[in-house]
Amino acid sequence: MITRRHLLTGSAASVVLSAAGFAPRAAAQSRLTTARILTGYTPGLPDAVARLIADQMKDYAASIVIETRPGASGRVAVEAVKAADADGSIILFAPLGFITLFPHVYKTLRYEPQDFTPVSTAVSFATSLVVGPKVPSEARTLADFIEWSRGNSRHATYGTPGVGTSLHFIGAMLGRTAGFEYLHVPYQGRGAIQDVLKGEIASAILPIGSSVALVQSGELRALATTGPRRSPLLPDVPTIAEAGYPALEDLTWYGFFVPAKTPPDKVERLNSAIQRALRTEEVKSGVAKLSVEIDAIAADEFTRLLASESKRWKAIVQTTAFTPTD
Repeated sequence: MITRRHLLTGSAASVVLSAAGFAPRAAAQSRLTTARILTGYTPGLPDAVARLIADQMKDYAASIVIETRPGASGRVAVEAVKAADADGSIILFAPLGFITLFPHVYKTLRYEPQDFTPVSTAVSFATSLVVGPKVPSEARTLADFIEWSRGNSRHATYGTPGVGTSLHFIGAMLGRTAGFEYLHVPYQGRGAIQDVLKGEIASAILPIGSSVALVQSGELRALATTGPRRSPLLPDVPTIAEAGYPALEDLTWYGFFVPAKTPPDKVERLNSAIQRALRTEEVKSGVAKLSVEIDAIAADEFTRLLASESKRWKAIVQTTAFTPTD
């Protein structure tokens, strides 16, 4: 069975081969006049990454416009791409959760996973569990924090960007697996990180980039990260597997998608342009400044990853007895 670890370790060579295989046919096709890449969130990480990549895709289109279509946890942009012409000119850049998680946490969606063709992953990042002044300074490890939480159940809280997010479920599964009551406090924006700093909540589970500067300054303590290996941003912080909870290993992946009926030759041409962009120094240095890592896998492995992740999140949602929302 495919695992995220296998994909991480085995995809680099296949991406090179995949891109090389696409190149001859792609080169023979004329570029588009204009293409649009849609993201589903307010300006921030998604559009910044999309812009970095698009700037290196001039061989695909003379002009590539990045559009933010925030709303409904990213679903507004997803629905717009579903309804777009399938000619390769309208592209979605989104976290994989709209396919792998949303079908399990929302009662109804205005799209189906099969409404889209996956083109390429682009970047990924791990999550970190951080604690602030509400937790005694003696708690320096995840085991210490869990022990403290068991004796302080009223104060064992964690903040995330919202109910039904992958970070919400990571916390729920940690509490369930470790045997303590871990109370979820959902936020919008940077609310969680601010309340951890003020001691209003004990901890937060957030993308590494949201808290790395505060951890490095000593204002917060990172107890674990969820990637398959230690983050280069926080090399002294153990992974969640090293801390004893390998089932909670997780990455947030961002990828490119087009409408399902997009012709295969156009999908191949777009894939090739993305792969070339990801290999440029401009993109490599740019994403590093955004605290994410380039993480491109071959198209067939992307499809397998989506299926594997969807199955995994379905099981997690069911295990936590989460009630799907509207």
